[in-house]
Amino acid sequence: MQITIHSSFLPHTDPDASLAFYRDALGFEVRGDVGHQGMRWITVGPVGQPQTSIVLHPPGVAPGITDDERRTILELMAKGSYFGVNLASADLDETFAALESSGAEVVQEPTDQPYGVRDCAFRDPAGNMLRIQQAGD
Repeated sequence: MQITIHSSFLPHTDPDASLAFYRDALGFEVRGDVGHQGMRWITVGPVGQPQTSIVLHPPGVAPGITDDERRTILELMAKGSYFGVNLASADLDETFAALESSGAEVVQEPTDQPYGVRDCAFRDPAGNMLRIQQAGD
């Protein structure tokens, strides 16, 4: 059996701000932008990797989610503890500098971690945690 990761999902609170972050700051390509009933689902992904995408979606729109649950989701997002994604870069320092200069919220500068990776961390406009590690050789 061979299974690959096709897409992952991250919630957004402002589709235009998320689009600007993922497209303009990270350099991802936009693969889809679908609206329905005043909400937007935006699919983005790294250039040259059409098999892997991130779907930016409105939070808490699944059937059966209560208003209290939706509020909890938004609170967790604001803290950066609801969702996240790990990315990799061939040049972590260059990537960090580009994202920092774009105005992205820095959580952690490039650091050699005790568990063997060098990485940094940012939050996207919705508060989602993005960890970016130095890609292996």
